[in-house]
Amino acid sequence: MPSFNPPVLSDHALQQLLAEDVPFGDLTSESLAITAKFGNIRFFARDPMHVCGVEEAVRMFQLCGAEAEAHVASGAEAAPETLLLEAHGSAGALHQGWKTAQTLMEWCGGIASSAAAIVAAARRGDPNAIVAGTRKNVPGNRRLVVKAFKAGGAVMHRNGLSETLLIFAEHRLFLGDETPEETLARLRRQCPEKRVVVEVATPKEALTWAEADVLQLEKFTAEQVAETVAALTARGSQAVVGAAGGINARNAEDYARAGARLLVTTAPHLAPPRDVQVRFVSNTPI
Repeated sequence: MPSFNPPVLSDHALQQLLAEDVPFGDLTSESLAITAKFGNIRFFARDPMHVCGVEEAVRMFQLCGAEAEAHVASGAEAAPETLLLEAHGSAGALHQGWKTAQTLMEWCGGIASSAAAIVAAARRGDPNAIVAGTRKNVPGNRRLVVKAFKAGGAVMHRNGLSETLLIFAEHRLFLGDETPEETLARLRRQCPEKRVVVEVATPKEALTWAEADVLQLEKFTAEQVAETVAALTARGSQAVVGAAGGINARNAEDYARAGARLLVTTAPHLAPPRDVQVRFVSNTPI
């Protein structure tokens, strides 16, 4: 039996999602007078996918008053026709949970599957490459996005502004005449437990900030990454090199092979959902 983690959303948050779809009851089911009839619902993978959100979907059905069980944990690979979850209870409860639970799993599954494809490509270029997801999620969805990236084998680049030191060119505009060496020394005194990450846009900037802990090469080609890595090595820099901007499953292998230890990507945020098929059966207990 797979190992299941608790939902990342609270019952209150899940109830809000349900209430958005059923704010004043289910008019169709109530008008047909079927809400008290018994049945079950099963979710199947229609597409090959990395599963994500199944725990939240199960809890949604439970909050609607149905009994529900997951058959595959978030993070698992599922072939078409894999049974993901099933629930049984009143038709009213099943219809209340149906679309919200299905859509959540499809959306999370799309992100997780895209992240997994990028991880697989990166690991072909370097078995030790790490894929990190950006924080460019639709506001309000970060908990689910983080879960989906992790389900695909990726990590998060940063979960917010409060936890990491990442110097952009937009920060450097306000530093006046302070040198890179002075900036790095000041940050290390102030935040000794943090690594200092600097985003650069050209190989020249990378060499200027060669003493940073991590250099994030923004929109470099794979060839430019390889050249920059060689130049940094010749200089004796110990900086971890990351590539960002346009990283996806088609080019991740090239970037990893070029020497980017960290691949920072937004692509999974824009991934199409993975199709989850729903099948109802009336008057049939599990």
